[in-house]
Formats: sequence, C-alpha cells, structure tokens
Amino acid sequence: MTRSDDHRPTWRRTAALALLALPLLAGCDDAPDPAKPTLEQRLLQDLTPNREFKGELNGQPVHLIVHDCKVYLNEADPESTSGARRWTKVLEPEFYPSFMDCQRQSLSRQGKTVEAIIGEMAMGAGGCCATGGRFRSTNGRDWKEQ
Repeated sequence: MTRSDDHRPTWRRTAALALLALPLLAGCDDAPDPAKPTLEQRLLQDLTPNREFKGELNGQPVHLIVHDCKVYLNEADPESTSGARRWTKVLEPEFYPSFMDCQRQSLSRQGKTVEAIIGEMAMGAGGCCATGGRFRSTNGRDWKEQ
C-alpha cells in the first residue's frame, strides 16, 4: 500500500516546475512599439545642405527639403488656427513598375529658381536612373522638367 502523501509533489518539485514555467510567463507581455517618427522627424534626420533649400522665390520665403527622391514644401496649414505649418509633397518621380532605390537627390538655387535633381534606380538594375530628372521651380510648388 502507498501512503497518500507519496502522491503529493515535494516542495523541490514545485520550485523546479515554477522555475521552468517562469520563462514562459516572461514572454506573455508585448513589448511596447517604439513611436513611429513623424514626417518632419524623418525629413530632418540626416539632413545635408544640398538636400535643403531655404530662401526667397518671387519675394516669398520658401523652405524645401528633398528626402527619398521626393520634394516637400513647408507651408502654413490651412486647417490650423494657431499658425501651425505642415510639410506637403510637391514633387516626386513618376511611377515605375519595380522596386526602386533613390540614387540622386539635391536642391540648389539657379538664378531666380530652385533646381531639384532626383533619380531612382530599379533594384537589380545598373546605372541611374529609371525615373526622375532635373526640375525647376519659381515658387517651390510648381515644377517644370528641364
């Protein structure tokens, strides 16, 4: 005959089981997602002088940034009552049916205009560029290909 206390786990077994279960419990909580950077944070990150234009065009102050082969204009937010500003995409390369990588991007003053050079290359392709080109603007919003 067996004694009824022989079937009870000892404190050592209980402790061992608890230690084995501890790593399983540690993985239950989801780690908080890091906050996604805002558009402005992405634009200003790693900004170099040839990717930003701050100046006057036609007597108006203009602030432009080129990022990932897209040109953004900083302008007054019409929905804001506090005078807030927003970044608006004003120029981007035409669509190309492939995965693309930005190879060339710059902004510079050319007389009374600002010039944007953008160029994307298809992944796996050689040379540059499948899309993009040289564009000029007199106001930072409207662009003409050169």
